[in-house]
Amino acid sequence: MTAILAIDQGTSGTKAIVVDDADGTVAIAEETIRPRYLPGGGVEQDPGELLDSVLDAGRRAVREAGRPIDGVALANQGETVLAWDPATGAPLTQAIVWQDRRAEGICAELADHATDIARRTGLVLDPYFSAPKMAWLRRNLTREGVVTTTDTWLVHRLTGEFVTDATTASRSLLLDLDTAAWDPRLADLFGLGAERLPRIAACDEIVGTTGAFGPEVPVAGLIVDQQAALVAEGCLEPGTAKCTYGTGAFLLANTGLNPVRSSAGLTTSVAWQAAGQTPYCVDGQVYTVASAVRWLQDLGLVDAATDLDSLVAADTDGVLCVPAFAGLAAPWWAPQATASFTGMTLATRREHLVLAVLQGIAAQVAALGALVADDLGRPLTRLRADGGLTNSAALMQAQADIAQMPVDIYPHAHATPLGAAALARCALDPALTLKEAVGDWRPTTVYEPRWSADRAEEFRTTWAQAATAGAAKGDHS
Repeated sequence: MTAILAIDQGTSGTKAIVVDDADGTVAIAEETIRPRYLPGGGVEQDPGELLDSVLDAGRRAVREAGRPIDGVALANQGETVLAWDPATGAPLTQAIVWQDRRAEGICAELADHATDIARRTGLVLDPYFSAPKMAWLRRNLTREGVVTTTDTWLVHRLTGEFVTDATTASRSLLLDLDTAAWDPRLADLFGLGAERLPRIAACDEIVGTTGAFGPEVPVAGLIVDQQAALVAEGCLEPGTAKCTYGTGAFLLANTGLNPVRSSAGLTTSVAWQAAGQTPYCVDGQVYTVASAVRWLQDLGLVDAATDLDSLVAADTDGVLCVPAFAGLAAPWWAPQATASFTGMTLATRREHLVLAVLQGIAAQVAALGALVADDLGRPLTRLRADGGLTNSAALMQAQADIAQMPVDIYPHAHATPLGAAALARCALDPALTLKEAVGDWRPTTVYEPRWSADRAEEFRTTWAQAATAGAAKGDHS
């Protein structure tokens, strides 16, 4: 019997679970993290808060589990970076969060190289990814120490090693997608050629040991949070897809061993690296989901996310929302786009606005699903869903209606750490296949489309026109 402490270090908090083969999830501990949103598009986190949250949540989970653990797995935010002293481990800057937009100027300087960067990396030249933020940090904050993603720093603090995993590296704009190795030419392009980059490890590799949570145990199962959820939800075959509804929404689809370059404005990354193989995935992002709901809370329109279903109207009475509170990702890639409401009258009430926001979120995800279908060469037939906002029946029904496909709700609230735990189990037992480590699951709820295909198409068309107009306005401004 193997017990794994799996830690999901995210944007808004850190979650630690202890899961074992016999009893499933036996303990859960969470710590809240509060990013700071700064003028000019800056988003930062306190590295000390990140580390404390990992240690505190992990230790509480182990205590509550009341059993020894055999290993530690870590899922990470993917594109959040910081500078730190490799001799002492001390942070030298704040952590620059994936949502941070201050590197837009650096991306603009490299615009002539965008096509080549996309060909090499599978990614879009955008401040969302690690390298522009690393370059911005070097220009504006410090030249000292090393600059890496947060996973490398956290693993160093736990084990003393200097590593990242293949999925995190593939989100950097510094990785050759075909070889899954650092590309020195890309590093030079971003002015990072002199940087010391961490060793790239497989997701099912033991990278070191730690005594931070009790007796010394192996550390394995390093992976980006969204790819970890892809694993947990059993999207192990090409054409299977999931969407996580958290701070943002992230739709990923397995493309198999082919590192397809999206023709539709999506990004391509390493899905995971295990058993000597490197499958890939295409993905698209909606930047504001739970954060859009928090905006509704801040305005007093809802008290909490749990109130959404009791407050929404039966229909929006013509109100349409493009919830681009932090810009638009694929296929617009318009970081300056802003949110908009149209169709409001004196009869518009808060319940119409709340539903319009939820439908706007679902419309963005549906647009991503259509782009994924273009890249796969066949439509998605189902969407697996996880994350806190899957508890909103109104949002999930809107998703099924607008995307015109069934939505299967993952039965656990902890897809990300469970995916990391599955990879850690494979590291500890190389005879175990990833499918065996993941196991089978059944959805708690299946949302079937209620809208007609014609109604859904009309809505998607109208909404896309509003989004495109907003993106053009944002670019102009």
